[in-house]
Order: sequence, then structure tokens, then C-alpha cells
Amino acid sequence: MTEAKPDLLGSFDGPGSDGTGSDGQGAFDGHHPPARALVDDCVHCGFCLPACPTYSLWGEEMDSPRGRIHLMKQGLEGEPMSAALVQHVDACLGCMACVTACPSGVQYDKLVEATRQQVERRGAEHRTRGQRLLRSAIFALFPRPERLRRVLPLLAAYQRSGLSRLVRPVLGRISPTLATMEAVAPPVGPRVPVPARLPAVGERRMTVGLLLGCVQREFYPGVNAATARVLAAEGCDVVVPPDQGCCGALSVHAGREAEGLDYARALIDAFEDAGVERIVANSAGCGSTMKDYADLLADDAAYGERAASFARRTRDVAEVLAELEPVAPRHPLPLTVAYHDACHLRHAQGVKAQPRAVLATIPGLVVKEIAEGDMCCGSAGIYNLTNPEPARELGDRKAAHVAATGAELLVTSNPGCLLQITDALTRQGRAMPTAHMVLVLDASLRGVGPQELLG
Repeated sequence: MTEAKPDLLGSFDGPGSDGTGSDGQGAFDGHHPPARALVDDCVHCGFCLPACPTYSLWGEEMDSPRGRIHLMKQGLEGEPMSAALVQHVDACLGCMACVTACPSGVQYDKLVEATRQQVERRGAEHRTRGQRLLRSAIFALFPRPERLRRVLPLLAAYQRSGLSRLVRPVLGRISPTLATMEAVAPPVGPRVPVPARLPAVGERRMTVGLLLGCVQREFYPGVNAATARVLAAEGCDVVVPPDQGCCGALSVHAGREAEGLDYARALIDAFEDAGVERIVANSAGCGSTMKDYADLLADDAAYGERAASFARRTRDVAEVLAELEPVAPRHPLPLTVAYHDACHLRHAQGVKAQPRAVLATIPGLVVKEIAEGDMCCGSAGIYNLTNPEPARELGDRKAAHVAATGAELLVTSNPGCLLQITDALTRQGRAMPTAHMVLVLDASLRGVGPQELLG
């Protein structure tokens, strides 16, 4: 008898391979369980162990990629959904450093996302009521830019009041999650509008669409404005569809499949008639998910082809800039920066050389590498809210390595990393500002000098 062959998302035709096991009591239902073929790719060699942040923190086998894959295998063989499976999967940051480190090409990214979907559907009762409420609150707010916008005036008033000196110690005692939310929130600045269309400076070389994002749009609006200016300066007509919303990244990475796919469909609709050659993301987590739309919506007859077209056109801003090569004049920027690789840029998208190549075009700029550069900072989407203690440890570890470079500025390409590392540096009393990569290039193009970045 020929063995049934799974697809990469884990759809099987063979008996017992839907994750329920031969007795029907397994951990997983038949809707895209973790694929047995991908599980079997893991030979448990251990190369993933030093790359895994949670194994590095705790030295616990079940909190390593191969340990979690072992739990997935047990679930496929009939073990029921358990508190242990939920606990160890929830403890994973999803940083995908193990994917980069694995010599066998194990697609842990696909496995953990499939497993998280199963946990959301079948294992939520193994979380405490507080954990469930926290997740509901997070997803009611952060993927909804219109709701974030309503919160900003209250946050600005709180920051101006100076109450943080009194509130922060109390929050630290009663709720690590609330303490983290309060600590990582950046100063609320003025809104910086991005026009619906920004024409190319000089000869048009490309037409691109710009994703505004959620956290990026509301907490770092200057990054989007700078991204549009930089792309226009390099010969791009920049189109910004006004009705775009969340890309679905936070939801997809947390296993909230239906919600994430609804966001993805709406974003595809928003860019449908934009007439763009590239869709540009300046947030690593967003770009990673958008590039996966073809797989995520492969089962959707109405959106499958459209999702594949969208994914093929999606690029990180550094990829587009590296592809075009520079034409806009750079002004010297005498500054030493430390560059932090966002995990969903370096590991999930495989974009490592391009941001460094972009920074290398700036005269006078010195780029320092950070020790343990492939280790997550602890932000990891919503991880620093759902798992604040290990996230704090990882943030402190990253901040110490950043400070050791002696750089004047920390540069990265993801809003979550900026929030996390800024807080960790502040907590350690290290006076080092942080900035998105595109702000550094924008400062050079405008010739404003380093003080705008360091101030």
C-alpha cells in the first residue's frame, strides 16, 4: 500500500494522519495539523539548541525546537492535547533562529504555526482565565490602528503628567504584563501624515505600494513618512492605499488563523487596484507574513491566486532599496551605529545583507555588529506581553551586547524590536537612542546631520 503523502500544511489522506491518531483522541484535528513529513525531517541533532532563546535561558529540552517537535509527533501519534504541549508551544518566541541554524532544513516555522492554530482551537482551556483574557485584550487593540489612535491622547496625557515614577513600581508588583506595556510605550509625538501618493523625484524607476502597519503607523508615524520620502528620492512613485488595515501578522503568528486570514484578505483588496510593482513593508513581522500569503490562503478559491501575486510582489524596504541601487545624493553622517537584525527579517525572510548594504551607502557612517546578533531581543510580536519575565531577560541580554559595541545609536528594522530594546537600555541606565534603519538613510538624504537622530 502506498503511504499517503502530506502537503506542507499538513493535509493528509491516510488513516489516522489527521492528528487524531488511530483511537481518535489525538491532540490535533484534521484542519492543517503539523505535517508528519516535516516532523520527520528533524533528526534531533541538536544544532538548534544554542540558537534557541528559551533553551538558552532554561536548558529545558521541551523548550527547544527539537523538544517541541517531539511533542508535535506525540500529538500526531495519538497523545491528547495537553497542558504541557500548550505551555511549551506558548513559551516559543517564534523567532525562527532554529530554521537558520538547522542543517537538515527542518521547516519549524510551518510546524509551530500549524501547532499554534491547533492550540487556539483545541487547547485554550489549558491556559488560565487571566491568560485567555490577556490575549483577547491584545487582539482587540493592537491589530486595530483606529483603536490604538484613540488610546494615544490618553497615553500622551499620562506621559506628560509624570505619574510613571509612581505607577511603574506598583505595576511591577501587581502585573508584569501591564508593567511591560507601560514601560515599552514610546513618547507620543505629533502625527506625521503620509500622502496617498508621493511622486518620484526625477525619473520614475518603479511604482511601489507602502504598508502603513498598525504599531508602526500609530507609535512610529515618522518611520512611514521617512520611508515614503526615501523611496520617492530613489525614483519611486509611492502609493499609500488609504483604506488599508492590519496585515494579520500578529494574529497569524499567534495561531488565530481565521482572524489573521480575514486581515490578509482585506489588505489584498486594499492594494488590488493600486497598480504597483512592489508592495513595501518596513516592519519585519508584517513583511514575513505578507510573503506567506500564498501558503496561508492556498485553500481559498477566491483569494489563492491574488494572494500569490501579492506575496510575489512584497519586499522589505531594504530589499527594494538594494534592488534599485542608489541615485539620490547622500550627505555625510558621521555616526557609529549598532545594527540589530530583527528575527522576522533575518531568519524568516532571509534578509540580512540588504540593510547593511543600504547603510553602507551613507558616507561617514560606521556600522558595528552586535554579539549574539542572531538571538532574539524578546519582543517577538506579543511575546513580551504574554511572557514578560523571559522577554525581559532576553531584552537585558540584548541591551548589554548593544552597549558593548560602543555605538552612539541602535538601528533596526522592526517597531517591536525598537520598543523592546529601547526599554531594556533605559532600564539599565544606558543612554543610547534607537532608530529605524530608514530614518538613518532619510537623515543622510536630507543632510540634517546626526543630532536629529541622537536628540
